[in-house]
Amino acid sequence: MSIFRRGSKATSDDDLVADGAEGAGEAEVGGVDQVAPTAAGQQDDGYEAAPDDRASAAGETHADEPTDDVDSSRGPFDAADVEAAGDGRLDLGALRIRGLPGMELRLEVDEEAQQVVGATAVLGESAVQLQAFAAPRTAGIWDGIRSEIAESIVAQGGTADEAHGPLGSELRTRMPSAGPDGRTVYAPARFAGVDGPRWFLRAVFSGRAAIDDEAAQPLVEVVRDTVVVRGDAAMAPREMLLLQLPQQAEADEPQDGPAAPAADDLKPFQRGPEITEVR
Repeated sequence: MSIFRRGSKATSDDDLVADGAEGAGEAEVGGVDQVAPTAAGQQDDGYEAAPDDRASAAGETHADEPTDDVDSSRGPFDAADVEAAGDGRLDLGALRIRGLPGMELRLEVDEEAQQVVGATAVLGESAVQLQAFAAPRTAGIWDGIRSEIAESIVAQGGTADEAHGPLGSELRTRMPSAGPDGRTVYAPARFAGVDGPRWFLRAVFSGRAAIDDEAAQPLVEVVRDTVVVRGDAAMAPREMLLLQLPQQAEADEPQDGPAAPAADDLKPFQRGPEITEVR
């Protein structure tokens, strides 16, 4: 598995929804960091003073009690349930990812904030972008986010159809953008989400994996095998869990000047593996 580090990425307050909706095509609406946060000053279950206090009133839905018909024991996993020592996964801070032979892992970096804000696994003509976010301890957030992403894509002239995939409920989308000859082209993307204990993991499949279940399967296993490290810090719901460069990558990075560019931009829906329809 090879690792690439890519350059600057702006951030915004609506990033989880906006980046997801825009990422399928080439139009820009938002960044990567957060999803339509709660109202300013609002404090709810996302601001945990005691992270181990998961008691709630009877009848509440828990994030670690999935509502989808998906076997959560197959992953993605919470850090509390996985032994970290020598497990073969690459430590990116909030995410630990296990590579596959021939896979490239591209890290998207906000140079202004000096933070890694996204990780994209690329295998052949397929890619999956992974990002993790804080969530309330009493309820999952994927149902609401899925609806917001679909509304955003449809508002831009694309399509968004809900389906049941290997990770549960997902969106299969087509985003329009202007092609080089002025005609409209549509880039497909599949949005999957997993609600965990106090975290939410979003996976966006692009390229061949967006339309071909067989091509997507190896990357689905990468998502399943990922470990989310939520940490104990109090965070607002939908706030992004920041990543970090792996130690080896930091050691290899040149001391002066910017990091050497990779072959493709880390936004997998803009320059990575992509399939388009022309109309």
